[in-house]
Amino acid sequence: MSAVPAAPPVRAGAVVPVLASAGITVALMQTLVIPVIPELPRLLHASAGSTAWAITATLLAAAVATPIMGRLGDMYGKRRMLLISVGILVAGSIVAALSSSLIPLVVGRALQGFAAGVIPLGISIMRDELPSDRLGTATAQMSASLGVGGALGLPAAALLAENVSWHALFWVSAGLGVVIFGLVLRFVPESAVRSGGRFDVLGGAGLSIGLVSLLLAISQGGDWGWASAPTLSLFALAVVAILVWGWWERRTSEPLVDLRTTARPQVLLTNLASMVFGFAMFAMSLVVPQLLQMPKATGFGLGQSMLASGLVMGPSGLVMLVTAPLSAKISAARGPKVTLMLGAVVVAAGYGVGSILMSEVWQIVLVSLLIGAGIGLAYGAMPALIMSAVPVSETAAANSFNTLMRSIGTSVSSAVAGVILAQLTINLGGYTLPSQNGFRTVLIIGAAAALVALAIAACIPTRPTANAPEPRTPAQAPA
Repeated sequence: MSAVPAAPPVRAGAVVPVLASAGITVALMQTLVIPVIPELPRLLHASAGSTAWAITATLLAAAVATPIMGRLGDMYGKRRMLLISVGILVAGSIVAALSSSLIPLVVGRALQGFAAGVIPLGISIMRDELPSDRLGTATAQMSASLGVGGALGLPAAALLAENVSWHALFWVSAGLGVVIFGLVLRFVPESAVRSGGRFDVLGGAGLSIGLVSLLLAISQGGDWGWASAPTLSLFALAVVAILVWGWWERRTSEPLVDLRTTARPQVLLTNLASMVFGFAMFAMSLVVPQLLQMPKATGFGLGQSMLASGLVMGPSGLVMLVTAPLSAKISAARGPKVTLMLGAVVVAAGYGVGSILMSEVWQIVLVSLLIGAGIGLAYGAMPALIMSAVPVSETAAANSFNTLMRSIGTSVSSAVAGVILAQLTINLGGYTLPSQNGFRTVLIIGAAAALVALAIAACIPTRPTANAPEPRTPAQAPA
């Protein structure tokens, strides 16, 4: 094994903010182009359906990269793979910034999506390097960065798009990536905890085919038709690919994802709760901006600009960041299971309030703050539950799989909300718009999903099931 690039000694006070900033930067990519999506057909001389790939490409690339980068991090070094991920983000941002047509933009956005492994890699580095008294708060902040970046990205991107140029979105993200790359080189050490072994190429290919097929069918099914041949074929391919992948992973000696570990009750139920929670979380991102920007002539719309709606959502990201240390304190005192359950209750309450209070901007701010607080609590608890149930040498892969489950939940949420808002509509001046009942239905479904996550979390075993047998391949130190 080649030598790991030298890094300075651990400085906990620097490692945590650097890794959290890296997570927020990567999460920004989720909402980066939302403010300019309506303008992309004109800017790129392409159809609206084609320009939707500016979001879809990032989603698909992230789904593929997250489990693969986690496994490679366990094998060859988490800091190394984190640097590679940030480097790909910078490259993708530059490609997108230089683009003036659809294909280069989609390629750039796909490269940005490949950086999604930064968050689980960062959590795993924290487990390896930080003292135990700092670990809970640090991993909670890192996990919450997934929601923080998405919330803060909307106002920042809207401000740039309205006052500079849409290309500036990508130049700024490239600049942030360069800064993060330098900070990781300077402050983040490489861990000696390795699983070794060989990369499971067939497992990576099988999981990639299954995930891409599933997420492509979910994201495009509304446009293609849920009963259309392409959609049904992709769902069928996803089922076959994932079943074959599972069969292979149980039989290979060095799997991409150790399904025996994943099947432990604490890991399995945490991942299921994460997927349902991801569904619940994304409902806010879909409803709130549309409700804020809906014309006042509808009788329920608030007539705000994209920038104003982004500013309304921005505080929820800050609340997630502030709530993360509280999540760690509750987990230390009562256990992460209790914290996850509490987060689900707060999110359900937020959606319940939102289904009633949606007629004033301050009401939307209150709802987004409640939901943001619940997300901060729950997302802070998830890595603690995962890490207490898996061997140290499988931390990155296990956290990556958990992040992937959240992403699948958000993708399903997007599809379900899209169908509901497309069916429950009103007509205004010849335009078809979502109705208030449509928004209310999505919010109620978000509350129900949070309660389902609560029920799943309640079944998580109280005692950690690991301190686990170490993996079959011994951990290796750098050569």
